[in-house]
Amino acid sequence: MTTTGTTLTRRAVNRATLARQYLLRRVDLPVTEVVTHLVGLQAQTTHTWYVGLQSRIEALDPHAVGRLLTDGELVRATLMRSTLHLVTARDFARLRATVQPAISRDLAHGGHGRTTRDLDLDAVVAAGRALLEERPLTPTELGALLVERWPDVPDADLAYVVRCLLPVVQIPPRGVWGASGPPALAPADTWTGLALDTRPDPEALVLRYLAAFGPATVKDVQAWSGLTRLREVVDRLRDRLVVLRGEDGAELLDLPDAPRPDPDTPAPVRFLYDFDNLLRGHADRSRVISPDGLRRIASRNGMPPATVLVDGEVCASWKVVRERGSATVEVTPFVPLNPAVTDEVVDEGSRLLRFLAPDRDEHAVRVIDSA
Repeated sequence: MTTTGTTLTRRAVNRATLARQYLLRRVDLPVTEVVTHLVGLQAQTTHTWYVGLQSRIEALDPHAVGRLLTDGELVRATLMRSTLHLVTARDFARLRATVQPAISRDLAHGGHGRTTRDLDLDAVVAAGRALLEERPLTPTELGALLVERWPDVPDADLAYVVRCLLPVVQIPPRGVWGASGPPALAPADTWTGLALDTRPDPEALVLRYLAAFGPATVKDVQAWSGLTRLREVVDRLRDRLVVLRGEDGAELLDLPDAPRPDPDTPAPVRFLYDFDNLLRGHADRSRVISPDGLRRIASRNGMPPATVLVDGEVCASWKVVRERGSATVEVTPFVPLNPAVTDEVVDEGSRLLRFLAPDRDEHAVRVIDSA
């Protein structure tokens, strides 16, 4: 462990995080390399996560990303926080055993756990695997078949047992750009052809997290991964880390050679998707959003709005309104924007529309007056 004694301002922490997230400048790297560096993107929505890639990668071809899904090089599957993530097939094989405790806890303590806690879970998983090896099934189809054997348990709960305890992936065409399809499941190892690691490696997970999200606290790592008791894991790694301090005195862990740009480094306007990594990677999100901003994006139905970064901070929400022949990005600022920033928002919004709606003849960006 190296204790530098350095205190990082909020702005310094912000710029370091943006650099790790490829949000200070777009990169010209293969999609699989970017997704690997980011340790995946949350992807329970079918397509909004493409915006997360577009905001980070130069000249992104969404159809090429779709082909990676179809070919099995990328997968959408349950990982961190027991949520669907887009990851490389190799990373899914590496990571699933490590985050499995969080997924199992979701099953045991969530709504499905009340009806399944007395089941022979291994038998349910074995039956589910046998069914899915015959052909991919949606959770509804899988539950309908399993309930024939366990008629006293709701079919949705039986399917959820399989989803949590058997490593499965959602197969294309669901998630493919320009396509649609049901959320059909297949065993990950048969779909990708890769055997899954069976030994958890929380040390590697912490190091990769810091490379993509640091500097960060132990609570941040736990909030991102869904795992608990990571303090002892971090303690085993201390000789490989540097220890910094936040303005509030909190211990910030980091990799010695990770980028920590000058706090005055300009941060461009970027459009984030609804479940962007930047707002899902820390217990304390104050590095990128104010308390007022958090209140503005709070959602009772679990679907937060897409947001806009201005000078590295979430300062607006956005949505696309499509009409016949036209598409408009409507931006709703949380605070007044000066003319120069408004121009940058319009430029970046126009770029986003060329990505999202290339088939529309008319594009417009409308910044709603926040006064």
